[in-house]
Amino acid sequence: MIGIVVDSNSQLPDSLGERYGIEVVPLTVTVDGVEYLEGVDLTHQAFYAAWDGGKAPTITTSQPSPGQFVEAYERLIGRGCTEILSVHITEAMSGTLNSARLAAQMVDVPVRLVDSGTASFGISCCAWAAAEAIADGANVESAAVIAEKRAGALGTAFIVGAPQHIERSGRADRAGVVAASNDGIPVLSMSGGALAVLDTVTSVEAAVGAMTEYALGWTPSSPAGLRVAIGTSDITSASVSAELTDALRGHPALAEALVQYAIGPSVGAHTGPGTSGLFVF
Repeated sequence: MIGIVVDSNSQLPDSLGERYGIEVVPLTVTVDGVEYLEGVDLTHQAFYAAWDGGKAPTITTSQPSPGQFVEAYERLIGRGCTEILSVHITEAMSGTLNSARLAAQMVDVPVRLVDSGTASFGISCCAWAAAEAIADGANVESAAVIAEKRAGALGTAFIVGAPQHIERSGRADRAGVVAASNDGIPVLSMSGGALAVLDTVTSVEAAVGAMTEYALGWTPSSPAGLRVAIGTSDITSASVSAELTDALRGHPALAEALVQYAIGPSVGAHTGPGTSGLFVF
C-alpha cells in the first residue's frame, strides 16, 4: 500500500485529505515572536485576526523538522503502508523538501520525494493527481511522475491584500508587484516560485473577470475538462471568492464542481489578508 504525505503549505482541504488518507506535516509560523504549527495550533481564522484593528504583525515561516516527517511516515507505516510518496513545496522556496529527504533515510520503507515546483494549493494539485493514479493501480514511481507532470500543467491567478509582504519576502523578484499596485489591482500568477503580473485592473469586478478569463483559457490536463480550486484568505476576500465562484460555477468547460480551500498562515504570511485566487489544471 502506498501512503501520501504533503506539507501544510499545500493548503490541503480536509475533503481531499480524508478521501485519500493523506498525511499533512505542518510548517512553523511565527507571529510576533510566538511559534505555531500551521493547522494544528494556528487556524487561518486566528492567523488573520493578527491584523485586526490595523495591526501589522511580524510573521516568519520555517520548514518542518526531519523528526516531524518521520512521525508522519511512521503513522502511514502503522496504517500498513509499504511505500510513501512525499510531495512538497518547491525547493526553490523552502527547505521543507530537504527535511523530508533527511527523514526518508530514517524510516524502514522507501520514500519517493517529489518537488512540486510550486506552492500553496498547487502542491495539493500534484498530490491529488498522484492519489488518483494510485487509486487506479499505479505504482509509486508512476504516481510520482504524474505528480511532477501535473506541476508543469498548473495555472494560478490571484490578487493579494498586502503586496508589500510579497516584496519583502523576495517572492516578487523583479515582478514589480508593488509598483503595479500603485496603478490599480495587480492580478498575479506564479510559475516555479516566480511571480508575474498578469494584468493591472481598476476594480474588483475587473479582477474577477481577469481571473475567470485566465482559468477558462487554460488548456485542461484531462479530456474531461478543467478542474478549478478557489482560495480565500479571510472575511475581507470572501466576497471576491464568492464572485469568482459564481462566475465559474457550472461552466461547461469544467470537469467537476469547484473545490474551495482556505489560504492559510504559511501562504498568508507572504500575501496578507484580502487575498483570493484560483488554481486551474
